[in-house]
Amino acid sequence: MVSKEKQRKLDLRYLKMARIWAQNSYCQRRQVGALVVKDGMIISDGYNGTPSGFENICEDENNVTKPYVLHAEANAITKLARSNNNSEGATIYITASPCIECAKLIIQAGIKRVVYGEQYRLTDGVDLLKRAGIETIYINPDEDE
Repeated sequence: MVSKEKQRKLDLRYLKMARIWAQNSYCQRRQVGALVVKDGMIISDGYNGTPSGFENICEDENNVTKPYVLHAEANAITKLARSNNNSEGATIYITASPCIECAKLIIQAGIKRVVYGEQYRLTDGVDLLKRAGIETIYINPDEDE
């Protein structure tokens, strides 16, 4: 069993790693990263972007995000579907709070903890996670140095 203090330090480190991973995104408006951690190991990762085989351009000429851009959490969870790992009981670290669609994926994937580093204006995703009994933790990595 990990102490609360050690878990907080781990959560902060994984969130910082998710921030670095977000830099892989080609999206101009917002770069989001996600890591799925189970039993102390990163088992999947994702960042927001277009589906495999599409051009790496997330916004249209009006700087509006294209409707087929995948969120970081969706990329991390679907990557697990193509691997031999599963996310039952895992923690997902996300640089921004999840939307309601990603919250549904998180619930269905069996993820039990969500740690995120930035509050989004809409809270419906976080509200749904809490309703599902998923531990949901906000940590601002900038305030927690």
